[in-house]
Amino acid sequence: MDQKQMNLVGHLEELRKRIIVILIAFVLAFVFSFIFVQDLYQFLVKDLDGKLALLGPGDIIRIYMMIAGVMAVAVTIPVAAYEIWKFVQPALSREEQKLTLMYIPGLFFLFCAGIAFGYFILFPLVLSFLSNLTGDLFQTFFTAEKYFTFMLNLVVPFGCLFEMPAVVMFLTRIGVLDPAKLIKSRKISYFLLIVVSILITPPDFISDVLVIIPLLLLYELSITLSKAVYRKRLSSKNASPAAP
Repeated sequence: MDQKQMNLVGHLEELRKRIIVILIAFVLAFVFSFIFVQDLYQFLVKDLDGKLALLGPGDIIRIYMMIAGVMAVAVTIPVAAYEIWKFVQPALSREEQKLTLMYIPGLFFLFCAGIAFGYFILFPLVLSFLSNLTGDLFQTFFTAEKYFTFMLNLVVPFGCLFEMPAVVMFLTRIGVLDPAKLIKSRKISYFLLIVVSILITPPDFISDVLVIIPLLLLYELSITLSKAVYRKRLSSKNASPAAP
């Protein structure tokens, strides 16, 4: 086995260890979240009039697993980000290691901010709009599974998409991205974000607009932050002493 193959095997082994740590963290977070899942459920339905219906004995388990799964993902994000950082750490300079390590808390808080935006702002607006469409023509009847599937399909993608600025800043810092690439791919990115917004929202124009606008603003914010990081990266390179 030559040196390149040995290096590849070593990298794959290191990646396997990092993935195992992430999976263990997710399982532990899931178990912990499941212990308190009833309290989480009560919080999520506290503003509803009446109780949600169950159509089968297995529905409540699926609902509890969905709620615990989202909480476990939120808790696992810092662990996953740290393990990824440890994997790419040897390729970074000491200064880049310190700077990129600072993005890890940001990923967690941005995910929580996206979840909060989706749950407290977007979800009530969309639910109210769709409920008003029924008027006096229909009897509103929510099942627990339909209600939480609708909620999580709308809210969880925002938790992921809100991490866009931090991910772009990190990739810009390590040289994978730069503002020029982001600006050049703006049209394609806009198209993809619009497609995503249509897929995660109910089939009505108002809901689509309520999701599309924040996503496009996030992309523009990502470009602005990428410019700032890129300028700082160039300044650091220019300020470093030339190699002998």
